[in-house]
Amino acid sequence: MALEACFQVSTMAHSTIAGKLSLPACKTPKIAAFSFSASASRLSADFHPRLRAPSKNTRAARVVCEAKNVVAEVLEANTNNWDSLVLKSKLVVLVDFWAPWCGPCRMIEPVIEQIAKDYAGQVICVKVNTDDSPNLANQFGIRSIPTVLIFKDGDKKETIVGAVPASTLTNSLTKYLG
Repeated sequence: MALEACFQVSTMAHSTIAGKLSLPACKTPKIAAFSFSASASRLSADFHPRLRAPSKNTRAARVVCEAKNVVAEVLEANTNNWDSLVLKSKLVVLVDFWAPWCGPCRMIEPVIEQIAKDYAGQVICVKVNTDDSPNLANQFGIRSIPTVLIFKDGDKKETIVGAVPASTLTNSLTKYLG
């Protein structure tokens, strides 16, 4: 997970840490605010040179981890949130047009979910139920489902039709990353 790579403290190895080290909450699904507290007497410079014990002039020692908006799950899009999720995203967006009654759509669903986890922080995976949002399907000329569209900077870059293997989707995505 992206947050684990930013900060890690072992309470067994660093039992002399005092004060409270806080990490900012990420405003994304499945990631909550968390903090680490220790009840020892001091925060020493030998633990890490940038961490100092809180002084009278500071509220607390803080470690800041600035991660991208990390979403490790498939989000549901509709006409109400389409612009904010897809068109205004700073990340590459994979959009899966599907329907609950569609067998091939159910086959590709775990592939999309795995891509959301594997590419968290680089790609946002979104699904659109064509039964609930027919206007979006019509707007992009969706005639067969599942259909996957790839967006970058609000522009449609690629269309993939059918229940394709994961490698087809990941190969298409990597063209637009970076």
